[in-house]
Amino acid sequence: MRLKNTIIFFIIIALVFFGTYAAINGIEIGKAKIPSVKESIDLGLDLAGGVYVVLEAQTDIQGPELQKIMEQSKAVISERVDGLGVSEPNIVIEGNNRIRIELAGVEDVQEAINMIGKTAQLKFVDPEGKEILSGKNVKGSEPQYQKMDNGVEQPVVSLEFDKEGSKKFAEATRRLAPKTNDMEKIISIILDDQVISSPVVNAVIEDGRAVIQGDFTIEEAGRLATLIRAGSLPVEMKEVQSSVIGPTLGLEALDKSINAAAIAIIIIFLFMLIIYKLPGLVADISLTIYILLVLLGMKGLGVKLTLPGIAGLILSIGMAVDANVLIFERIKEELRVGKSIRSSIDAGFKRALSSVLDSNITTLIAGVVLYGFGSGSIKGFGVTLVLGIIASMITAVFITKHLLKLIVNMTNAKNTKLYGA
Repeated sequence: MRLKNTIIFFIIIALVFFGTYAAINGIEIGKAKIPSVKESIDLGLDLAGGVYVVLEAQTDIQGPELQKIMEQSKAVISERVDGLGVSEPNIVIEGNNRIRIELAGVEDVQEAINMIGKTAQLKFVDPEGKEILSGKNVKGSEPQYQKMDNGVEQPVVSLEFDKEGSKKFAEATRRLAPKTNDMEKIISIILDDQVISSPVVNAVIEDGRAVIQGDFTIEEAGRLATLIRAGSLPVEMKEVQSSVIGPTLGLEALDKSINAAAIAIIIIFLFMLIIYKLPGLVADISLTIYILLVLLGMKGLGVKLTLPGIAGLILSIGMAVDANVLIFERIKEELRVGKSIRSSIDAGFKRALSSVLDSNITTLIAGVVLYGFGSGSIKGFGVTLVLGIIASMITAVFITKHLLKLIVNMTNAKNTKLYGA
């Protein structure tokens, strides 16, 4: 029985060491690769660098109608951000009439801000200034190259109209197409009150397809196509707050935070070991498992690591330690009244359980509220705190108890000094 418990205990220790090594350094076995935590967990805006901008709707509309407008605006902005190729952006509605956009790793910050905030009102206008059709009639838009009359390929934006737009465009080009001795007539393409292209009508276009020509690069054509494809914002959005965070600052903050967390964890491990002896060793193993569980949960849920998130993680480590302290103190009380070590462990866990659950559940409620109603860094703090509290309850209540019983079965179960008494 003792040999079996010893084998199980050292298998657990080996798995913990393997998991810790893989988390810190990553591991590669043949073609299979387990990346390190630093490589696999996405960094938030404050660590990876990038930009955040807060836009405010310029409207007097209130109530459910405003809520609908904000949801539409968020959808349009999300489509535009997708066109920028940003990985996992954070786009949330703040309050009643604001949208917060966080873009980590963006290189051209001003371009991103300009593109996000454009109203993108697209119109096709005839020579008399009459609107032929609008951006809502555009079904698709893509950047492409088109060979010009001089044989040079020029970037253009191809457009495809919906059924209504195709009909209107066909009628307009039929009316404006050149007849004998006619002067050239153009259709002005206007984006946000600025003429971006003035193509000459050379023939009737009935297939619902057209191109926007201009002095574009292929990148500029791509951005214009994204704006048109995403559609126009339902209301004017004004930039009320923005900030740029350099990646160097973020990486320095990450390194300092990791170092601070490592020092704190080492001090906690030493404290538990010195004060509680064998139970302290078990607590250190459980805390290591706890940290691995939280990091695994963050990776699985796609949670971005932020500075407040690291703070939430460290706070939840404190909660996990607090749960172990409560349990071990109860065990010491049972040992002092003369109970056996096995009976003291069972009684200590049973008596401490309600206190552990109460303290963790109240903190869990706070974390859920922060995640549900917060935004940006507050949400990041809330989600890591919630993950940490859940992992803390699992490790403190189940894993610590199981490991303690294994140690009791493989050591001298009569020496109470080894259990902090």
